[in-house]
Amino acid sequence: MPFNRSPWNPLIPPQAVKPSRSDFKVVCVFNAGVIRHHGQVLLLLRVAEKPIPTSPELELVPVYDACAGQITVKAFRRDDPECDFSDPRFVRSRGEQYLSSLSHIRLARSTDGIHFQVEDHPAMAPSNLYESYGIEDPRIVFIDGIHYIAYSAISPLGSAIALASTTDFISYDRHGIILCPDNRDVEIFPEKINGSYYALHRPNSGEYGRREIWLAESPDLLHWGRHRRVMGTREHFWDSGRVGGSTIPIRTERGWLEIYHGADQNNRYCLGAVLLDAEAPWRVLARSNQPLMQPEADYEVNGFFGNVLFTCGALAEEGKIKMYYGAADTSLCYAEILIADILSQLAGI
Repeated sequence: MPFNRSPWNPLIPPQAVKPSRSDFKVVCVFNAGVIRHHGQVLLLLRVAEKPIPTSPELELVPVYDACAGQITVKAFRRDDPECDFSDPRFVRSRGEQYLSSLSHIRLARSTDGIHFQVEDHPAMAPSNLYESYGIEDPRIVFIDGIHYIAYSAISPLGSAIALASTTDFISYDRHGIILCPDNRDVEIFPEKINGSYYALHRPNSGEYGRREIWLAESPDLLHWGRHRRVMGTREHFWDSGRVGGSTIPIRTERGWLEIYHGADQNNRYCLGAVLLDAEAPWRVLARSNQPLMQPEADYEVNGFFGNVLFTCGALAEEGKIKMYYGAADTSLCYAEILIADILSQLAGI
């Protein structure tokens, strides 16, 4: 039962977004958190930029210098045998690894959920040591009148999870790191369960290389503990390489429905679903044996990093999941599916 893709896809390609500075270009617009606010659909986009090349022999890499309080540019020669440019997402040089672009978070607004006006300037940009390689993949949850934004803070120290909040999407309060490296893919549940806040997250074991979904508990959204493993990869399945949460969990009559991403050993990213117990969200009730959505359209197969579907946000409205997703790590797209159709095809555990 596939998602129905919008005929307007890609909704927001890189060329539709203004660079944050004149000497930069936007290379990717993707992985947006979404919320409905005052009658509008708001997206917090991940916008990845890099310097406009000054010479074909050089690869220019942007880095936020926390000491100087500004972005600096590192130059690497493409003919340097000590440099590895084989993965377009990274530059590896003399034992160091850099991201080839620097990401910030940009706000976009829409009245119909399809046609968006993207603001010209970042809503949030890298601002400290832990964000020196960028801020990525925001997810928005509305709790008690406040919009909380969990996002990845990337630096040479690793990928940590930071938290921000806003009431108006004009000013943002930054609350700092809530989960230390290496961690990604945090989805905070939209309500307390038996008096506690919960969040899915994806720690990474450097020694064993496992990238699986865990659950954490908190009294206040800032301090997290009681970590428990929820689910892992499955050999010979579409999610054999890694798994991670994607959308904010959605309460249904059968439990918490979570759209998650999985990748195989070839880094082909697809989307599936898992159903978690309503009162004990560490218990998996059912899970997708087949992907709900896989890279098929040209804009999903080909791009900055092809064969990738990745979502950070969806609206649960009209009995549907209205999902905004990144395609090939390049553009922002839209698709929808009936919640009942997802629930009907999940395999019990």
